[in-house]
Amino acid sequence: MILWQTLRFAVGGLAANKVRSALTMLGVLIGVASVILLLAVGNGSSVAVKDSITSLGTNALTVSSGSANGGSRATFSVRKLTVADAKALASGASPDAVRSVAPVVTTSATALHGNISYSPGSIVGTYPSYFETANQKVAHGEYFTDDDVLASRKVAVLGATTAKQLFDTEDPVGKPVVLGGTPFTVVGVLQAKGGSGFTDPDDVVVAPLPTVQNAFTGFGPVNQILVQASSADSTTAAQSEITRVLLGTHAIADPAKADFRITSQSSLLTARESTTKTFTVLLGAVAAISLLVGGIGITNIMLVTVTERTREIGIRKALGAPRAVILGQFLTESTLLSVIGAGLGVAAGIVGSHFSIVGIKPVVIPESVLGAFAVAVAIGLFFGSYPANRAASLRPIDALRHE
Repeated sequence: MILWQTLRFAVGGLAANKVRSALTMLGVLIGVASVILLLAVGNGSSVAVKDSITSLGTNALTVSSGSANGGSRATFSVRKLTVADAKALASGASPDAVRSVAPVVTTSATALHGNISYSPGSIVGTYPSYFETANQKVAHGEYFTDDDVLASRKVAVLGATTAKQLFDTEDPVGKPVVLGGTPFTVVGVLQAKGGSGFTDPDDVVVAPLPTVQNAFTGFGPVNQILVQASSADSTTAAQSEITRVLLGTHAIADPAKADFRITSQSSLLTARESTTKTFTVLLGAVAAISLLVGGIGITNIMLVTVTERTREIGIRKALGAPRAVILGQFLTESTLLSVIGAGLGVAAGIVGSHFSIVGIKPVVIPESVLGAFAVAVAIGLFFGSYPANRAASLRPIDALRHE
């Protein structure tokens, strides 16, 4: 009965100042929603990066130019990767460790089809083995072939996004498209990989390497070499084979002076996950400040409430209300403010997570919802305890004299 009366008095006290109570709950709402949404954005970014990396397959390796151990370039020359390096890997590496090799050059150009102009995310020049190595599957049409590479034919395979932008609902296969002034014929469209983030893996045009080199980049070094290990368990053996072959082609005796880097998907995933976790923690810390501000707002409002209701407190204490009842009433009011505000904040955070934020699809962390709600309620109790204790400590005679 006492608990029910305390709750009834608390609700009445909040209802007497609706605007003030609403503004206080709004502060808590913003704090809780911020925590949920910002942590969801960080988690969504982590998921997008993980999906993007793992979409290549766990047995994919990337070879790029540069010091393997981060040493200074001044101590030894860095030789760029070439098509000859890729051919040496394809023929010289053990087939038990290496399944396929694909040299890659990337560039950019404007694509035209009819009166539609669009700039794809990247133009990739490579060999047919790229599609298997990069885990790119064709949705309809076909891949270009080794004969297309040898003949430097102007054929292209479009990513799903590029095909949509240039052809909309029209079937692109067999249709012409002009890349940077060079006419190509579309022979296939890749399956959509999807992804949320700042880059779209489906926004790509893939064409034979000699064709891209002749039209755009020139016959110089390649950007990287993609290597597919025979299996996920043989990636270590594949790295050893790659190192052995390239040290030979680059005439390097000391492995510590290797002028190339080998990156596996697992190591890249570990590094990216570490980065995104730090990013998520930072976002959570920033959002937690909103909760702290909401708690300070509760303290201010409750102090004003205690001051305005000093005579009421004096009358109740004069009629025999014990200290615990007064303390409980004002603690209940501050807790109600935080509970209602936190509940609305949870709803706002979950609804907001259904929309992309800065190009990222938020992924709500269930623990963040429970944690933000619990912390908000705890903040209501903590920051409401001082005003409540002040109200309960008033002497009846002093409270009754208050004007």
